[in-house]
Amino acid sequence: MLLHIHPDNPNARHIKTVVECLLDGGIIIYPTDTIYGLGCDIFQHKAIEKIARIKNIEPAKAQLSFVCHDLSNLSNYTKSISTPLYRLLKNYLPGPYTFILPASKEVPKILQ
Repeated sequence: MLLHIHPDNPNARHIKTVVECLLDGGIIIYPTDTIYGLGCDIFQHKAIEKIARIKNIEPAKAQLSFVCHDLSNLSNYTKSISTPLYRLLKNYLPGPYTFILPASKEVPKILQ
C-alpha cells in the first residue's frame, strides 16, 4: 500500500492507517532530510527483526537509530543529558543529523 501524507495538511485517515500498521508490527518507509528510512514501533521486537532482515544484518548486531517527536520526547529514551548537550541538540534539531546518546531502560535491549 502506498500512502502520500502531506506534511502541512495530513489526511487523518491516512495517519490512522499508518499508526495501525505500526501498532500491528508493520514497517513503513518514510522520507528524511537525507534518505528514505525504514520505520517501525520500537516496542515491536519482531518489526525490528524484520528491518534487520531487510537490511541483511543480524538483529543482534544491528545498529539502528530511531526518531523522537521532539526534544521533550527524547528524555523518555535517553539517560539524563547535560545542559550544554541539550543546548547543542536544540540548536541543531530539527535537521539532517543523527545523535548517538546513551539509552534509558525504556529502550528495548535490541536497540541498545
